Amino acid sequence: MKEFRFSIEKKIPNSLGRAGVISTPHGDIKTPAFVPVGTKATVKGMTSEMLTDLGAQVVLANTYHLYLQPGDELIRDAGGLHAFMNWHKPMLTDSGGFQVFSLGVAYGKGISKVLHPADPSVQIPERSSADDGVPRLATIGNDGVSFRSHINGSLHYITPEKSIEIQHNLGADIIFAFDECTSPTEDRRYQEEALHRTHSWAQRSLNYHKSKPNSQKQALLGVIQGGRDEELRKLSAKTISEMRTPDGEEFDGFGIGGSFDKEDLHSSVRWVNEILPEEKPRHLLGIGEPEDLFEGVENGVDLFDCVAPTRNARTTGSLYTKDGRMNILNAQYRSDFNPIEPDCGCYLCKNFTRAYLAHLFRSKEMLGSTLASIHNLYFIANLVATMREKILEGTFPEYKAQFLARYQK
Repeated sequence: MKEFRFSIEKKIPNSLGRAGVISTPHGDIKTPAFVPVGTKATVKGMTSEMLTDLGAQVVLANTYHLYLQPGDELIRDAGGLHAFMNWHKPMLTDSGGFQVFSLGVAYGKGISKVLHPADPSVQIPERSSADDGVPRLATIGNDGVSFRSHINGSLHYITPEKSIEIQHNLGADIIFAFDECTSPTEDRRYQEEALHRTHSWAQRSLNYHKSKPNSQKQALLGVIQGGRDEELRKLSAKTISEMRTPDGEEFDGFGIGGSFDKEDLHSSVRWVNEILPEEKPRHLLGIGEPEDLFEGVENGVDLFDCVAPTRNARTTGSLYTKDGRMNILNAQYRSDFNPIEPDCGCYLCKNFTRAYLAHLFRSKEMLGSTLASIHNLYFIANLVATMREKILEGTFPEYKAQFLARYQK
């Protein structure tokens, strides 16, 4: 019998938000929940025990990167990702669709999937940038994507069926249909073309997955696209939610992917979740800033993943606190013998001072990145866990207002 199911425990009045439980073969996920990203079968600089101690319930790994190195068949032979990386709780793998974006139209341009209108470095073109002549590592066709490895330049071709086959070998509890994540700078014409491809690839992913024995132990989520366009977003939500195999089987849940404008991210999520069936879980791909997590939860998102907490920690020394971001490289922290946050229960704050962490970063010691990552993941994981508690208590709106008033001051 299949071991995947989703149940709703309590809803936020007058909103789409809810607290629930996703059951998988490797345990339950209490939702809403934040999913740390372990791109190459590791959350950088951290062990599985560290992740468990800071409150992580589930981890996401990257299909594209693991396909190239060490190879999905090797991981299959090792017993799957759970055994390979010693993580025995629930796990997700993405489809590789985001790499279609990052290795294609966004390659070398510094464009992210969330557009910040105030950023002067990003110029929105008057036409699609799909044929601008800039070299890229991925080329999109209607049947799939050809790309050159960023490791050694070797040529590869990924179809929806190939993406699902790789994810079957990796063995995560929750996997995603192959999709095309478009740039937020693309025009309406290209967004329509990409959406048609995503829907075609979704149907092929669903048909292939449901025809294999792995469908009895791995849940497949269909991915909603449509860029920043309300009509396309709603069309995608309706199309993916109504999609069936010839035998009438459907997606086990949904991923909300693609590109957003920072200012309309929350509206885009609401457009989609007002249409998607309530009884299935929803995962917002690649979003993890505190203010966005609150809006996502309120608008019906159950899972979030994002590299920001660990990337910001290890690359810039940027730490989350209830009073906003802290940059540990600022001169004032060199002789500050307080913890990052006095009431924080993470390993860093219970054992070390701001001065010590500042020393580690200034002297480029590896431990600094690990400790900062522990703090940021603890902060975000427990922030979302507290949102869940407040939903169950019936005080989510008050908690949201209090937290953001302090965090954004």
